[in-house]
Amino acid sequence: MNSFRFQNPTALYYGKGQIEEYLAAEVTKFGKTVLLVYGGGSIQRNGLYDKVMGILRRAGVTVHELPGVEPNPRLTTVYKGIDICRNEGVDLILAVGGGSVIDCSKAIAMGTKYDGDVWEIYERRGTATGALPLGTILTLAATGSEMNSGGVITNWETKEKLGGGSPYTFPAFSFCDPENTYTVPKDQTVYGICDMLAHSFEHYFHPTEHTPLQQHLIEAVISTIVENAKFAVDHPDDYNARETMMYCSTMALNGMINMGVQGDWACHAMEHELSAIYDIPHGGGLAILFPHWMDYVMNTNPERFANLATRVFHVDSAGKSVEELAKMAIEKVREFYASIGAPQRLADYDIGRENLERMAEQAVRFRPIGNFKTLEKDDVLKILQSSL
Repeated sequence: MNSFRFQNPTALYYGKGQIEEYLAAEVTKFGKTVLLVYGGGSIQRNGLYDKVMGILRRAGVTVHELPGVEPNPRLTTVYKGIDICRNEGVDLILAVGGGSVIDCSKAIAMGTKYDGDVWEIYERRGTATGALPLGTILTLAATGSEMNSGGVITNWETKEKLGGGSPYTFPAFSFCDPENTYTVPKDQTVYGICDMLAHSFEHYFHPTEHTPLQQHLIEAVISTIVENAKFAVDHPDDYNARETMMYCSTMALNGMINMGVQGDWACHAMEHELSAIYDIPHGGGLAILFPHWMDYVMNTNPERFANLATRVFHVDSAGKSVEELAKMAIEKVREFYASIGAPQRLADYDIGRENLERMAEQAVRFRPIGNFKTLEKDDVLKILQSSL
């Protein structure tokens, strides 16, 4: 395995009743002026907004609000948040929502402390110099953003979607109560499952040698997602199912299962180009791309795919070659996505050939993508074409 240094400072509060018991104490550690960031209003409809506001008011906290964060959070919304934080002397940002809300809040936290345009950090032209403290209350199991330092922002004017972050943007604390995911619409639940599975795949397909424990840890997360996802989709108010998905989401991208390996991340780079132009759900784009990427790179290491078939999908290996097992693994991945109602082709979002060249070129603008197999522009274009 590779040498590594691991540190994750986020304090996690998992389960029922944690918000009521501990939120006030966590918030007031950082001060009495808070920017509350949230999305399209679901937290108001399900009562979470009133609960949080009541706790903050009783703690004597002054709250400024930034509602309306988009599913693919916009740079313009980040700028609004930075202005509020600077003008109002905000001590802490409290993100209440899913990954988009948290990613937006991370950008606001960095941008408030950055002497320049925060977009420079995402363009790799600047480096974060600090960040406001950030806390989260998670409402969607998907991105793992509640316990990592990264985030993705969309510049809608230039049709760019870029990832960024720094050691400063780990949440100081995160509250994860599965009951807050009960009212998530079915399609958003599906997209969240696709996202957490994609994070696990990005770790699993890596070129690092001698990583037996990492492989088994990642396989455990993938297996748990595959075994429980359909029930969670069909039973949105089942606490145990929602708890399992939420925990898988956190573990898939908090750094614990991939210490010492260098994941691939080509599919994420390609999907960012799709949603930058077409504004599609991130998880939906990943569900479309991953099987086609798998077809394209399988021969790089067919044994890895064969292990996926036998260890995760329990395919009987008797009488089958490694290549046959590898192909069966990819088919099982397709069957899983179909079983939960995930999109299968770009045509499901009415996406045609018109922007494929542009997306392929943009995906490799900084460098070739992928570590399991390095992809140049022509490789990306072929995968996108096969996904139509």
